[in-house]
Amino acid sequence: MSKPAAVPPPPERDDSPAPSLDVDLSVHVFTVSATMVGVCLTAIGLIRVVVTIRHMETLVDDLIAMNALLFVISGLLSYWAMRSHRIGRPPVVEAIAEKVFLGAMVLTGIACLALVYGINTL
Repeated sequence: MSKPAAVPPPPERDDSPAPSLDVDLSVHVFTVSATMVGVCLTAIGLIRVVVTIRHMETLVDDLIAMNALLFVISGLLSYWAMRSHRIGRPPVVEAIAEKVFLGAMVLTGIACLALVYGINTL
C-alpha cells in the first residue's frame, strides 16, 4: 500500500487588524499631493518659458502657483493625520486635508481651462 499524501499545514492566521480606509486615504492624499506639487512646478517652469518668449502675461502661472500651495497644505495635513494615528488621530485634520486636496484638484481643472482657452484675466 502507498502512503497517504502529506497534508500541508494550514496557513497561519494573521490576526492583526487590516488598515482602515482612513489610513489608506491619508496615504494616497499625501503621495498624490507631493506628486502634484512637482507637476505644478514643472508646469510653472514651462509656462514661464512661453511667457518670456512671447512677451505676454498670463493668469495660468498664478493659478498653478496657488494650486501648488494647496497641494502642499493638503500633503502636510494628511501627513499630520497619519503621524497622529497612534495617539487617536483627530478626524477633523483628515477631513480638512481631503477638502483642501479636492479644492486643489478643482483649481487644477480651472487652470487647465484657462491655459487651453487663453484666459489672461478673470
